[in-house]
Amino acid sequence: MTALPAVLYPLQPDHPELVAPFAAVARRAGARRLWLCQSFRAEPHQTLAYLAGRGHTGPVGTAVTLLPLRHPYEAAVQARSLALLTDAPAVAGFGIGNPGFVAGLTGRPYASPRRAVRDYLTSVRALLDGRTLAHDGPDHHLHGSLAPLPHAPVEVGAGVLRPGMARTAGEVADVAITWMTPPDYLARTLCPALAEGARDRPAPPRVATAVHVLVTGPGRDPRRLALAATREHLAAPHYADMLRRAGVRTDPHDPAGTARALLDSGTVLAGTPEEIAEALGGYRRAGVDEVLLNPSAVLLTEGVHAAAEDLERVLAACRAAGPQQAATAEQHAAPAAAPRAPAALLG
Repeated sequence: MTALPAVLYPLQPDHPELVAPFAAVARRAGARRLWLCQSFRAEPHQTLAYLAGRGHTGPVGTAVTLLPLRHPYEAAVQARSLALLTDAPAVAGFGIGNPGFVAGLTGRPYASPRRAVRDYLTSVRALLDGRTLAHDGPDHHLHGSLAPLPHAPVEVGAGVLRPGMARTAGEVADVAITWMTPPDYLARTLCPALAEGARDRPAPPRVATAVHVLVTGPGRDPRRLALAATREHLAAPHYADMLRRAGVRTDPHDPAGTARALLDSGTVLAGTPEEIAEALGGYRRAGVDEVLLNPSAVLLTEGVHAAAEDLERVLAACRAAGPQQAATAEQHAAPAAAPRAPAALLG
């Protein structure tokens, strides 16, 4: 049977209890993993540790934390701490951040973002594997090793949007983590680039993709909500460039056309839970191993509990569709809940 999708809390929470309903859904519905993204409010590693202390243990992931925020040694310690505290597999995902942010913390942008990611992931992976490092590179220095400590497995991931970084991830990552990447673009561009980068490895990284999902219903305009969910990313040059490469025509002066392009391309999946579950099969056929359900549209407009309810309905539909989707994928093979938070917190 095809594994269920994972659950993504896609915002920066002011308090871990905002994430607790998502963690409860992930555990109750048997989702593959609970993912958090970079947050400058409640820090993601600490939030996940808090949730584990509240009984929300299970596989977790970060998609993604930013390289300049921590040295690779600290990143390895944080990653294995999550695996230790949850007693479950973890994914430590890393990304660059924009050049201005990097320069604000390190004094200058990375001269080669791909080299920075390659060296960083190589160092983190080596430390987690128990090796001793002697690395003197332009972006970090690391001489040392981690004290031995048994823990659940940790995969090291890289944020990927375009083919250059996909080739780098193919060289060194366990997981390639993508956001808003349409299935056709994954199949035609990113997965082949991952395979190219991994030509000297036994296999390319598996692919984990965050997919916007929107359960339609009374009062929910899919076009308006698709724009609400994606507005911040559409304004970022690297996302706009990726979508152009993918053939998704977005135009800040044509919101109706942009919304239509996002929906028609499968960048945002809208419909009944059953329709969404069926459409997710397109991502699996494109080569995605793990889908991260991203309910930003409803989370931003209706709050945490409405978004968590939608996730539970989509996961139930995916479970019901599992055997049929597994057969379809084979035919088309391609490269206990915590208490509710106060209403004032949850909105």
